[in-house]
Amino acid sequence: MLVLTRKKGESIIIAEDIEITVLAIDGENVKIGVKAPKQVNIHRKEIYLAIQESNKEASSGKQELLRKITGWNDGAKNNF
Repeated sequence: MLVLTRKKGESIIIAEDIEITVLAIDGENVKIGVKAPKQVNIHRKEIYLAIQESNKEASSGKQELLRKITGWNDGAKNNF
C-alpha cells in the first residue's frame, strides 16, 4: 500500500484520468473529491463489498434455478 500525506486542497493523480483531492479535514474525518471518467464506478468500500455479495447471491440463485429447470444434479442426468 502506498501511503501519502496531503493537505487540504492537494491532490493525487491515478493513471492519467483519476484525481483525488482533499477538500476538508475535520478532526478524524477527511472529505475527499474524486474526478474520474463517467465509465469508472466509484463506491465506498462497504458499498462495493455489499454489491459484490449481492451479485454472488444472485448468481447462486440463478445456478440453482438452472439446476431445477434442467434436472441437473451433480453431473448426473435425470431421465424423463
